[in-house]
Amino acid sequence: MWRYALRRLLQAVPVFAGTTLLIYAMVFALPGDPIQALAGDKPVPESVLRTLRERYNLDDPLLVQYGKYMWGLLRGDLGENYTGQKVAEMLGGRWTVTARLAVTAWMFELTIGVLLGVWAGLRRGRMADTLVLGGTTLLIAVPVFVLGYTAQILFGLRWEVFPTAGTDGGWPASYVLPGMVLGSLGLSYVARLTRTSLAENLRADYVRTANAKGLSRMRVVGRHALRNSLIPVVTYLGVDFGSLMGGAIVTEGIFNLPGIGQQVFQSIQLKEGPVVVGAVTVLVLIFLLVNLLVDLLYGLLDPRIRYG
Repeated sequence: MWRYALRRLLQAVPVFAGTTLLIYAMVFALPGDPIQALAGDKPVPESVLRTLRERYNLDDPLLVQYGKYMWGLLRGDLGENYTGQKVAEMLGGRWTVTARLAVTAWMFELTIGVLLGVWAGLRRGRMADTLVLGGTTLLIAVPVFVLGYTAQILFGLRWEVFPTAGTDGGWPASYVLPGMVLGSLGLSYVARLTRTSLAENLRADYVRTANAKGLSRMRVVGRHALRNSLIPVVTYLGVDFGSLMGGAIVTEGIFNLPGIGQQVFQSIQLKEGPVVVGAVTVLVLIFLLVNLLVDLLYGLLDPRIRYG
């Protein structure tokens, strides 16, 4: 397994390099002069523009700029924005907010989604199955900003169950409601994947053999059918964790959470490319590591899987 993990880490190096190069090129290809944007409509002396462009390597070819960025990244330096602030310091406090939100949403997807999927899979074709399929279809169809504002009105203002915005309540109080909103789409897919996979595995030969041996229904479902059914679910959850970390811009905006998504959105508006690239670079690293962990979990869920 360790050789497999090392090989996957080595394979992740060119993936990381290619992804960050693509992101770097797309961000710095945006129209407009970021140095001029600092001054707004006011004229800036050419000498000042030339000095700042030289300081931030904006006159260098793209590959040279990217090479200097990667060299700084290898030394743990994410660079600085065009006002001289360190990107790592700007993002430092915001990572905690986004990580708490993403973990809350991810746990919501995992627990509620799997439970609903098992409930529907064991009752395929019955009323419970219809309710789960209908409810998850509704969650998929409703936009996240509609869910967010509706949850604020009902659970925050009318029933006063959770705080409506901000992080003053700490974790988990301030993160449960936005976590449920952020994780609602993933919950729907997890429930459907679990339901379909479990229903198929319950008709497999090894399940019939386990039933013929006289094993209890709980042991057959929990130890045999469910473990194999969770493989596609774990795959989705691994990919979705990276999406939750990077796709929380709308949710953070609705609930006024000072996280990474909010910072990236503001930086795009201000044309602060180093901040956007720095944040996305860390998200790519998280995504690659989570997917490595998911691959290693396959062997625990299904003993038939071996790492070559």
